[in-house]
Amino acid sequence: MKKTIKLAVVAALALGATSAFATNGATMIGYGAKSMGMGGTGIGISHGAESSLTNPALITSVNDFEVSFGGTLFMPDIETSMDLTGTRTSDTSDSNIFMIPTVSLASKINDNFYAGIGMWGTGGLGVDYRNNTSGNFMNMVTALQLMQFGVPLTYTANNFSIGITPILQYGSLDINYDQDGNKSNGVTGSGVKSDLEFGYNIGAAYETNGITIGAVYKSEIEMKYDGVMSTAINPMSAGTYTNNTLSSPAEYGVGVSYTNSGHSIAVDYKNIAWSDAEGFKDFQWEDQDVISIGYEYSTDGWAARCGYQYAESAVQNQTYSGVNSSGLTAPIVNTFNLLAFPGTAETHITLGGTYNFNDKLSLDLAYVMAPKTEKTYTGMGIGTITTEHSEKSLSFQINYAL
Repeated sequence: MKKTIKLAVVAALALGATSAFATNGATMIGYGAKSMGMGGTGIGISHGAESSLTNPALITSVNDFEVSFGGTLFMPDIETSMDLTGTRTSDTSDSNIFMIPTVSLASKINDNFYAGIGMWGTGGLGVDYRNNTSGNFMNMVTALQLMQFGVPLTYTANNFSIGITPILQYGSLDINYDQDGNKSNGVTGSGVKSDLEFGYNIGAAYETNGITIGAVYKSEIEMKYDGVMSTAINPMSAGTYTNNTLSSPAEYGVGVSYTNSGHSIAVDYKNIAWSDAEGFKDFQWEDQDVISIGYEYSTDGWAARCGYQYAESAVQNQTYSGVNSSGLTAPIVNTFNLLAFPGTAETHITLGGTYNFNDKLSLDLAYVMAPKTEKTYTGMGIGTITTEHSEKSLSFQINYAL
């Protein structure tokens, strides 16, 4: 059964051409076009079936049945400059356009119970410098991709709702490079490895007089990629690194929204616990406090949205002496974070809207821009590494409701 599920997930990923992407560290700012258009908000405002992963307690806004199908065309732009060969050069990662699929379904069972099912591309990270000929970039290629399947189950009574989404997460990871940058010693790497693991999301919400207050907790999901991390890091750390786990971090958050006469404003806060996540904590990733603000104006025929989100980068310059608890020096950590896993985007500005073809069929669109961030850290025997990172994305979603 597990092999069958894995084959289904791999097929979905192949169809979606999902390879590697990042917004808040290695996670998306939101799941679905409505949330993306409103700055990633969704903890304290319902987006119908789309709420299944963000806050399952809020699928109670579905009248009878709703299904949403769509995706995000994600376009990161990552440029790095460094000196490995004695001459400083710059190059742009070839990992620059991906399709991320999203499917959500929710149904009212009775006045107190709602249920659904969904599939979401939830996170990833990666670069591709395999075609660089300067020797400066180790021909580094990385690709982390994550997809979740979930079944939201929600109980509601007296304006209070509580929901849980059991999660089956598929992840794959590939890290390979040539350490001297000229392919004379072959490529370091163990190939693509994947894993299937379980987690859960719990959400609660209370609604009264146009005000909705919500809270969520998402469990850490421990993903094991046999041999990938240790094989990649050992040549840099003289064989001292043994960890092959790269977990999806736990998250908790709260949100509130107010709706009146077609106008809605939503504010979310969440914490992403990178510093406790296996693998990421070895590379000194710091927790992120994420603030999201969204606005929507809605009519019977259409809606317009905008939003803003900010979270300081989880990847910070390391200056400690000696080695950390995982046996890694600060220059090794900085080199890997900026060259291989540059999760450095911080600010996101969003626009979105909905067009209702009729009372059953609608189309959602969203545009997200992350302005360029620039980080310069001390690297591994190569002076400094500078990475510039910006992002754009276009999301679309077809909704059918009864």
